[in-house]
Amino acid sequence: MQGTVDGFSYGLVTPLAAYVMACLGGALGLRCTTRSMLVAGSWRPGWLALGSAAIGSGIWTMHFIAMMGFTVEEAPIHYDKPTTYASLAVAIVMVGVGIFIVGYRGARGAALFTGGTITGLGVASMHYLGMAGMRLNGQLEYNTLTVSASVVIAMAAATAALWAAGQVRGFLWSIGASLVMGLAVSGMHYTGMAALSVHVHGTAAPTAGDSPAALLAPMLIGPLAFLGLAGVVVLFDPLMVMGKPDWPRPENKPGVPAHVPGRHQGTRFPLRARRRPAGRRARTPQNH
Repeated sequence: MQGTVDGFSYGLVTPLAAYVMACLGGALGLRCTTRSMLVAGSWRPGWLALGSAAIGSGIWTMHFIAMMGFTVEEAPIHYDKPTTYASLAVAIVMVGVGIFIVGYRGARGAALFTGGTITGLGVASMHYLGMAGMRLNGQLEYNTLTVSASVVIAMAAATAALWAAGQVRGFLWSIGASLVMGLAVSGMHYTGMAALSVHVHGTAAPTAGDSPAALLAPMLIGPLAFLGLAGVVVLFDPLMVMGKPDWPRPENKPGVPAHVPGRHQGTRFPLRARRRPAGRRARTPQNH
């Protein structure tokens, strides 16, 4: 017997709250990824790890806030905690692999494609592993074409987000990118849910039990606390907000001597000062 599935039992409350969490995790993760590209090598792994955990936790929290509104009329739903937390670990690890690739290889070309693909597959894996953690008197069935569309959306969203992180264009740019990322991740989630149908076993009367919100809320406390902590790190790091480097990277322009940090660190004045003498030397033969 086909179950009566309702993904919006709380109306628009759960989709909007889920979207906010996806944006928050994306914003924190993208700023950490951007910051990693502006610091010395010894600090880079820490920022990338923090960004990976922020994005993974944000996406995982988004998924299960959205799942608070998911019900099957003929069967109560429970969640297997080990499988549910395993989906969080998968999200953080796979997102981390993709972010580390972009953090060390740059947000372009093959590195961007590889990092975006792995990150997107991590998002999709988290979603479907989290769904596998549901326990109910029935069987979950998926439409293959719609599932494929959800995976493609996840990979495209991850690639676009990592590309935006690599542009290093300031705080507002990252906020805009996180809003787009949140929309894409939410779209991936609900596309995946649209692929789902539930075949209920038997016609036993539903038993009374806790609501999905009561079941899931305790599991969300840890990731939510972590996102709050990551937000504090962002707010108390001015360079993170402004997107300015600790010092100019010497590899910016081939053939240009590395700039030694000094009084004008972070400005373009030293670069202009180097260019003027070169321009005058180039015009010297024409004056004679």
